[in-house]
Amino acid sequence: MLKTFDEVSKMITDGGLLHIAGSEELLRKLPKGKWIGGSTEYFIDENGGIVSDELVFVTEFPYETFIAKTYDITTINNVASDAFEYGYSILIIPFDSDIHKTYAENAADYTGMFVNRIVGWISGVNLKKPGQVPIVVNGVTGEVYTDRGVALHLDVPGKKDIQINIVNIFEQDESSPTIKFMKTGFSVDKCLINGKETVFSKYIEENKIDTKLPFVGDYSGIGVNISIKSIDNGIVNLYAPVFEHIEYKFAKDIPDYATVLGSLIEKTENTDVLCSYTCILNFLYGDLEGKKIKSFTGPVTFGEIAYQLINQTLVYVTIQ
Repeated sequence: MLKTFDEVSKMITDGGLLHIAGSEELLRKLPKGKWIGGSTEYFIDENGGIVSDELVFVTEFPYETFIAKTYDITTINNVASDAFEYGYSILIIPFDSDIHKTYAENAADYTGMFVNRIVGWISGVNLKKPGQVPIVVNGVTGEVYTDRGVALHLDVPGKKDIQINIVNIFEQDESSPTIKFMKTGFSVDKCLINGKETVFSKYIEENKIDTKLPFVGDYSGIGVNISIKSIDNGIVNLYAPVFEHIEYKFAKDIPDYATVLGSLIEKTENTDVLCSYTCILNFLYGDLEGKKIKSFTGPVTFGEIAYQLINQTLVYVTIQ
């Protein structure tokens, strides 16, 4: 829930085990304690979507056993193997950092991935405030990073059934051409459209593709969104990497983004949610500011982690 800086500071000094999201300025001033955090000024609270640099979103956990750990690009491959067998781990990574790209492109091959439960988000900035830099914080040590990830590994007693869930309003448009890419990465110049080499930005422009919609990859039967960040000088920049061995199609058109997103969220709102992370694109395109999403409160993110990096989704954790 959203709280003031003073309220969260007291929760820390009282010994709470916490996950925190807030502005860079506030995160840097919080006291040391049992917490990790990441920067964002966008949130979903009980009263609806909100943008604030004065409030902090905090989730408190009741568990006694935990590990707060920092990872760089040489150690991030250990994040899943470091997790507790009967628990889950919350991982926060700064947007557009080397570790963001490393994790996005390689997480599927990490030891223990898809066995132990890894969930989390990509920290970001206020899009209307130039000059900000995404950060993460290891509250145990008090260290702030722009180039490392932090994880809170939680040990849940009782061997309970913990599930990581995804709300995704998109699916492949079967009438779309098949898109393949010649290399893995976050930026694309050329691709293969139905086997023909094509300048991707030119194809998007000539075919009037709505860049609010992602294109969707078939990852062993699971649709994974690749969202378009920007098109600059003929280069299509993405919020998640494309992979050489995956076939993609453009998503089906959604005439009323906000209505479809709200309808799908409503169907799952009776779920007992431990924590959730909503994409900044859903917040903006779904017009979520001021709108209530009862069960799904939490930070609005620049990418979601449900084992791998995904985007333009809502990710949440439940215990059955």
